[in-house]
Amino acid sequence: MIRVLLADDHAIVRRGLIAVLSAEDGLDVVGEAATPQEAVLLARSTAPDVVLLDLQFGVGQERGTDVIPALRQAASPPTVLVLTTYDNDQDVTAAMDAGAGGYLLKDSPAEELVAAVRRAADGAGTVDPRISQRLRERHLDTSLSARELEVLTLVAAGRTNAQIASDLFLSQATVKTHLVHVFDKLGVTRRTEAVARARATGMLRPE
Repeated sequence: MIRVLLADDHAIVRRGLIAVLSAEDGLDVVGEAATPQEAVLLARSTAPDVVLLDLQFGVGQERGTDVIPALRQAASPPTVLVLTTYDNDQDVTAAMDAGAGGYLLKDSPAEELVAAVRRAADGAGTVDPRISQRLRERHLDTSLSARELEVLTLVAAGRTNAQIASDLFLSQATVKTHLVHVFDKLGVTRRTEAVARARATGMLRPE
């Protein structure tokens, strides 16, 4: 049974999600939160496998992105699947950078949402195909070489330059050169941004 926690400030949205998910075999909605803080508390008490998280809550509330790290601090961290109406590059990158395992838009078909929840429970991520396609079109020179992708994959795994050099039998200078090329192709300046952009465009699978 896949345990799902819902976090959205609109009760009608939560009711709709419950109706969709409860109709599916093997899915169990174990809680619903109206604020990011409530989502964190419920995640600790209900131990969900997947958290469906909105980005924008009421006035004065934190954004969903702000609590993703706290949601993932459990002994068995849930996969956080962002479900929102916001599809701009900045929000997508921020969510992935914070540790989201997927990003879907609220107008996604019900069957796509259900499939994304099942994949999230298995540790596989989903990025709305409309977002992935748009990012690919905006960043045409994102084709990484096999070695650059290998280096970036190790960066995503938390390896340092020294560790990557040892893993791949390269000098640290060569690793740095590869990263410079990766940053340039992805249009970023930091390691975390590179990983987030690569996940958003489908080059790396989300955590």
